[in-house]
Amino acid sequence: MIKNGFKTPDWVKDAVFYQIFPDRFAKSKNVQKPNNLETWDSPPSVYGYKGGDLLGVAEHLDYLEDLGVNAIYLNPIFQSTANHRYHTHDYFKVDPILGGNQAFRYLLDKAHQKGIRIVLDGVFNHASRGFYQFNHILETAAKSPYTDWFIIDSYPLNAYQGEPNYQCWWNLPALPKFNTDNPQVRSFIYDVARYWVEQGIDGWRLDVPFEIDDDVFWQEFRHIVKAANPDAYLVGEVPWEAQRWCQGDIFDGVMNYQFTQACIGYFAGNNINRDLENGMMGLPSTKVLDAAAFTKRVEELLILYPKESVYAQLNLLDSHDMPRFLSLSSGDQSSLKLATLFQMTYPGAPCIYYGDEIGIDSQEDRAPEFARKSFTWNQSQWDHDLREFIKNCIHIRRNNTALRRGDLINIFAEGSVISYIRQNNQDKLLILINVGKSITQCKIPLNSCFEENTRLIDILGLQNIYIVKENYLELVIPSRTGLILKQE
Repeated sequence: MIKNGFKTPDWVKDAVFYQIFPDRFAKSKNVQKPNNLETWDSPPSVYGYKGGDLLGVAEHLDYLEDLGVNAIYLNPIFQSTANHRYHTHDYFKVDPILGGNQAFRYLLDKAHQKGIRIVLDGVFNHASRGFYQFNHILETAAKSPYTDWFIIDSYPLNAYQGEPNYQCWWNLPALPKFNTDNPQVRSFIYDVARYWVEQGIDGWRLDVPFEIDDDVFWQEFRHIVKAANPDAYLVGEVPWEAQRWCQGDIFDGVMNYQFTQACIGYFAGNNINRDLENGMMGLPSTKVLDAAAFTKRVEELLILYPKESVYAQLNLLDSHDMPRFLSLSSGDQSSLKLATLFQMTYPGAPCIYYGDEIGIDSQEDRAPEFARKSFTWNQSQWDHDLREFIKNCIHIRRNNTALRRGDLINIFAEGSVISYIRQNNQDKLLILINVGKSITQCKIPLNSCFEENTRLIDILGLQNIYIVKENYLELVIPSRTGLILKQE
């Protein structure tokens, strides 16, 4: 049941997010590092560190600003002994390899000066073997006063060999699960959530929240965060349909992997690399979608949640937990371009995974670490055509309120072509996409949305002019092409 007065942060509706895996984005010379680091451009490995840091992010905010990004989602930054930092040691300390709390303070302040928001990754289902309270149990076994912070079957703990005799995420002994039924544990997690919001972060992305299957826990979490900052964004990692989480009492939105999968099905289509796609995010195999099936699915996603939540969904094409979209599309650049065009013209907050815009791929491996390559700052290695296209799509979204806050009206879906209108009181845009491999001639019904003889200009491509006749738009759409038309 939708909570009365449900309101999501207005800034999220205008946000274009950029997801950064801190160890792999940028490396500052001003952060002292330990010596045993992998070379920056070597293939990623399970345990190896490249040495990326938060000052490196701060030093490249101009790059993100130029791209059009105005919000950053950072994968975990707290002290940890994993390069992905989902094994948290200390929730109040930023990892020293990232530059520590001082580097994060600098990044946060500099980002805010540029109008860029920062959302942190909150990992509250599990901690690590190095987390103080768990380490206390390792040292003192049943005599530890912290035994009820976790769910333990017997002592001593089999933390490094043998079958784990305590609850841990996916039976991985390095990730002991919190006992969130313990009021002290709940209080600790709420204190962490409140502390960083009070430090100035703009929200939390919540890792595997469904593992804490307790609505009251998450309702209180929301209350704590929103009391500290009503404009803080709460987005949960829920890969499936998530109505339970988006009714106004838990999250503002979720990571919209349902959107992701629909985009793979339509824009990659028969180019889907099935070896990479198999088992993606625990979802069933992706179906190839024609225009009608894709339009039906993305329309369904607009009515799953209250409108406030629809406009706060985090609409992503890929992430650190799955192969990159370019690789899922068997390296077809046009698939990524057209999917990005749709992403930037669909309701919700689009999120770019770092490096997608310059053509970083995942290699031919499903292991998550291969989606976590280092960003190359050698511009000769960039796909400049791809980057300019994505940048253009972002700036068109940023410059047209209808693409951020307007209604979506589907008007055409046949064969390989979709067309829809985004409109509000200030803007009205017509989007057409042809994923087919051949030129398609279309007669698009405009449902009286544009007056007779209205001249529409393609603001994405070659600035071609199209004229409305008898409530239709007749045009030829080249293969693997998208248009964004606006009244001249």
